[in-house]
Amino acid sequence: MRIAVPAVDDRGLESEVSGHFGRARYFVFVDVEDGEIKDFEVVEVPFEEHGPGDLPRFVKEHGGEVVIAYGMGQRAISFFNELGIEVVTGAYGKIRDVVEAFIHQVLEVDPHWKEKIEREKEREGHRH
Repeated sequence: MRIAVPAVDDRGLESEVSGHFGRARYFVFVDVEDGEIKDFEVVEVPFEEHGPGDLPRFVKEHGGEVVIAYGMGQRAISFFNELGIEVVTGAYGKIRDVVEAFIHQVLEVDPHWKEKIEREKEREGHRH
């Protein structure tokens, strides 16, 4: 299984999950076999700006089967679903810890991530 996680920087498994899926400059693709992390790859997002569906296609092109993120818009979730990629939202912390918790089915997520992101967007002057 290959898990894609948007990251705040390029430190791989030591990176934190990005709070903004659509603003992440890096993705960490984590290869999991037999319930263990076997390998990972850090990939810089190849575009400065993106349109609807660009990031889901980027994840698919890199073999992502699951995407674990903190916040994500409904359109992106729909694109991932159309591509057959499982979406997990509300995840936070170090990528290694998040992926290991997901593998062992003990991942704790923030159930209030949508409200927090909406409040942040309002503070920044964005409205959706």
